[in-house]
Amino acid sequence: MCEVDVAIAGSGPGGTAAAIALAQQGFRVAIAEAEPFPRPHPGETLHPGIEPLLQQLGVGNRLLPAGFLRHPGNWIQWEGSRRFEPFGSDETGPWQGFQAWRADFDTILRDRAVELGVEVHQPCRALYPIVSENRVIGIATNQGEIKAKFAVDATGSRQWLAKQLKLAIHPFSPPLIAHYGYVQGDCPIRDHAPAIVAREGGWIWTAKVRPQLYQWTRLNLDNKPLEKNWQPAEFQTLKPWGKPAVADVTWRQVSPPAGPGYFLVGDAATVLDPASSHGVLKAIMSGMMVAHLITNLLNGKAFESQVMAGYSQWMENWFQKDIETLRNLYALLPNAPDWVK
Repeated sequence: MCEVDVAIAGSGPGGTAAAIALAQQGFRVAIAEAEPFPRPHPGETLHPGIEPLLQQLGVGNRLLPAGFLRHPGNWIQWEGSRRFEPFGSDETGPWQGFQAWRADFDTILRDRAVELGVEVHQPCRALYPIVSENRVIGIATNQGEIKAKFAVDATGSRQWLAKQLKLAIHPFSPPLIAHYGYVQGDCPIRDHAPAIVAREGGWIWTAKVRPQLYQWTRLNLDNKPLEKNWQPAEFQTLKPWGKPAVADVTWRQVSPPAGPGYFLVGDAATVLDPASSHGVLKAIMSGMMVAHLITNLLNGKAFESQVMAGYSQWMENWFQKDIETLRNLYALLPNAPDWVK
């Protein structure tokens, strides 16, 4: 189908961040994305710290015109009474995060990649990596082969490349399933900022994601099934919008997340549940880091074995720090399960 410098499977935030950063350096990049856009995806709360990264990618000025809701912090009720935790402030005023509608957010990033000359094949499903002499040299898709010097897996929590290459996927929790859904109407107490509320054995997250549209997410650490037609108490008078869905958020890590000719970014490398609160940030940061490393490799400024080892250690350190933070957080829950202690 084509021959490029870098082939990427998946056009979520991690894949498009890598593609944009590589294209900014003048490299030829192709993306294989299995789903047509716009695609349904849970909304995302973005910390204001992500703005400098989006500015580097050339999309910072596109968030406000997209109509994403802004909020200055989060309501938290974990132990004791409910409190509001602001993001912070500086001389310009309070920092504000974004409640990004992911269908629009992903499209903004993809369109920026296309502007820079990235070939986006969509819908185009990655089938298997092309391997020669123990090195990944491209991606075979249902539309043909994309030959490349490096391949990047940005397919998210389905961890396509790890399964294809039979890489080790280490679990760090029992199976965890997050339930989420949407409701329509007006809920004034949730209009100012999202909220996360601890409950016995888990937590509930609620947020306004669009005008008259709210999202809830619930995680039971003991994996008890959700009650039929369940909705958060604050949304009881609101009308369900679409059907509730589930996501596998079992804590897990791929080892190694980089090897001869390949890198894994975002959830393709490590998965944690939404309470880690920075899934999109992790995807974009790892995508941009991989672009930086590949740039050095293609320009002959680094040794591949050292780059692979360094990236693997960076991802390992980040993952272990997040796990420690989550364990400490969950240990405060009423009747916390033994595995978090």
